[in-house]
Amino acid sequence: MGELSSTAAAGRRVTPLEDGSWRPSAMVRSWASWRSAVYLAAALPLGLAWFIFLVVGLAVSGALTIIWIGIPMLVAMMIGWRLAAVIERALARFVFGAELPSPYRPLPEGRNPLTKLKSMALDPATWKDLLYLGLRLPLGIAQFTVMVAVWTGAGTFLALPFLAMQEGGVEVHLGFVSFWAGNPFAALPGTAVGLLLTLLALYATRTLALGHLFTVRFLLGPNGAQRENLELRRRTEHLRASRARGVDAAEFERRRIERDLHDGAQQRLLAVAMDIGRARAKLDDDPEGARALIEQAHAGTREAITELRDLARGIYPAILTDRGLDPALSGLAGRAPVPVEVEVDLPERPPAAVESIAYFIVAEALANIAKYARATRASVRVAREDAWVVVEVIDNGVGGATARPGGGLSGLADRAATIDGMLIVDSPPGGPTIVRADLPCTW
Repeated sequence: MGELSSTAAAGRRVTPLEDGSWRPSAMVRSWASWRSAVYLAAALPLGLAWFIFLVVGLAVSGALTIIWIGIPMLVAMMIGWRLAAVIERALARFVFGAELPSPYRPLPEGRNPLTKLKSMALDPATWKDLLYLGLRLPLGIAQFTVMVAVWTGAGTFLALPFLAMQEGGVEVHLGFVSFWAGNPFAALPGTAVGLLLTLLALYATRTLALGHLFTVRFLLGPNGAQRENLELRRRTEHLRASRARGVDAAEFERRRIERDLHDGAQQRLLAVAMDIGRARAKLDDDPEGARALIEQAHAGTREAITELRDLARGIYPAILTDRGLDPALSGLAGRAPVPVEVEVDLPERPPAAVESIAYFIVAEALANIAKYARATRASVRVAREDAWVVVEVIDNGVGGATARPGGGLSGLADRAATIDGMLIVDSPPGGPTIVRADLPCTW
């Protein structure tokens, strides 16, 4: 499958724990659930390690502040707990799939270390790191206790048939309920209870993981203003890249037009001028030869006009200006080598730039179908969805289309990027191939 996309805006990325997959089968298959279980089971020793680090380090550093050695030790502690917070962010990114941008303020430029240390000490994120590491032990105790309780109970009942093999059977107490099994067959109902407890343990694990993820995001992630700045920065970088790609696409188109004019119509018109000049020289002495040259010049003029018309259609088709997107796409479908079903559902005409990009996306997609897809039918759908015009081209060909740099599909993505749109190509081997473009109507 090939995919090339350029999005206008992106919200906070949804982690595997937050994607709504709360079905038992989905949780069993999800690696995020089992990574969370291991992480939460290790919460107590990790929280204990950070607690000892903070208590011992801060206590010793604070006691030694009466002499000068305590101050650099406090500075080292501050740097140390910031590094510990970086480790915690990396763990959360690996376990939960959480995107946690750095919340720290940029350090001032220059070589003065005291200025940098002052900026770190005045950064609220530094002290939120300290608060998180301080809460790590009580949170770890609570998480470890719940994890041990639910998974020990589930594991015990699942293992009842093996435990019942020992002499005298086995007796298990679950709250006010006691269960005794004298042999493995009598323990099978307990195994069913174990499966139910395993399901409850998975739900408890995911709930604890989401709670911990919320704590990590609140204390170790950027605050609201920082998130807005990061989003604005991403948006600016995306727009800069989109505009750069648009400029490159326009420059490529200009060179193509110049090349087509030079190699095509210009050469034909030059040949026409030469034929007319030769005919004028022969007009008195060789009227038949002059007539033949004039006929040749006439044919060359018609070919040049055809090439200029095709070139103009490639820049902006006249039918698109005069009659709109539906007739223009119907014309493309009529010239396609396979049957193409066209559906255009637009309550009003979109801006000219959107119409032009939609037209060329369909034209390039149909050209690819004719060249490579080996399809027997295709469909084109153009519809308005909220503030977007969605263009979708589907064929039943062999699939395997990819967006390579410098290729036609990549060029279409560059066209869409000029108005902050996006293009997605979904073409698994064996088909079908779906080319979808989302083009904004306002920008």
